Amino acid sequence: MSESSLPPTVLHMLEKNVGRRVAVILDPSYGFEGKLIAVTHDPAGIWLSDADAIILRATIAQPIPQVVGKEDRSEVFINLSAVQRIEVLHRSK
Repeated sequence: MSESSLPPTVLHMLEKNVGRRVAVILDPSYGFEGKLIAVTHDPAGIWLSDADAIILRATIAQPIPQVVGKEDRSEVFINLSAVQRIEVLHRSK
């Protein structure tokens, strides 16, 4: 197979979103939100700047987790082995 026909990896998809704001969920109630500034391959991870630690909460009435608290964390490295979900956030209008 030629290199151009290989499917993109998670790292390739993350590299396309460098400079955008992302939410990185580490477990159902905790994560980080910030600007994706770098993707590393060894160890596999991402760097966030202007990051906030976020606390998520879901209820029976509102089953989709919502951000209920934030705490400033500046710059953060997150190893991808600890990540459950990464969401690219939409730009504000």
